This record gives sequence, structure tokens and C-alpha cells, in this order.
Amino acid sequence: MFSTQEIMKLLPHRYPFLLVDRIVEFEPGRRIVGLKNVTINEPFFPGHFPEYPIMPGVLIIEALAQVGGILALKATGGERKIALFAGIDNCKFRRPVLPGDQIRLECNVTGQRGPVWKVRGEASVDGVLAAQADLTASLVERPVEGNGKGGRR
Repeated sequence: MFSTQEIMKLLPHRYPFLLVDRIVEFEPGRRIVGLKNVTINEPFFPGHFPEYPIMPGVLIIEALAQVGGILALKATGGERKIALFAGIDNCKFRRPVLPGDQIRLECNVTGQRGPVWKVRGEASVDGVLAAQADLTASLVERPVEGNGKGGRR
């Protein structure tokens, strides 16, 4: 549905922090499903953990936040905006994510007021829940290139 190239037009993240490979389902303003293919070549595995590589839970949540950000940006035509991760509640980790896993990242809108979006995110592997959280994002204008101050274009 959305390729990596389309995702990169919406999100400012790049390697090694772009954690969404593809969007496979999208209902504007309601729900989105993305995929992340986890390989042994991920930059975090050598240190987390050398003898038993596990994807850090915070990066699973970041992947969910990126998918939720895509949902909010596409729903509002926000190509000139950035979705900032603004909050997290009710976060739970249920199973480890390992090299070779494909994470299904689903976000469902639970609320929206102005630029603030709330989603329920669930990350699963082979149909088994790996992590879940209630996430909040705030859409802001993209910074003017080069000033780093978040000014308006």
C-alpha cells in the first residue's frame, strides 16, 4: 500500500532509525498496519545482547509510534508537518522480538483533537502479541531546513 519510498516522504527518520518497512493496510483517520522485518544485521543486536539478540522494547514502541505518525500525517495531508511522539500510557511487553521475526505494527485511533492524535498500538509476531501501548502524537510544522529551530516555512 505504501512503499519505503512513500514512508520516507512522510517521516524524517532515516537509517538506522527508520523502523517501518512497509504499510500494508490503511483506513484514513481510523487505522493503519505496517511491517518491520527484523534481521540479525540490525545495528542494536551486537550490544542487545551479544549471546541472545533481542530487539529493544523501546524500539518496538518507536516503530509503533512511527506507524501512528504516518496514520496522522496521511489523514491530515500533513506532508509539511512532523509527528512528534508526545506521550505513552499502558505500555506492556509480552514476548521478545528476535532476528528473523516480522513485526506487524497496528495502530487504531482512539482520539483526536486539533493536532493531537491518540492511538492504541499493538505489535505482534506470527499472531502473538509482543508489545502494546497507548500513544500520543502531536503534529507540528516541519522546521525550516538548516536552522534547527522548528520555524515555519
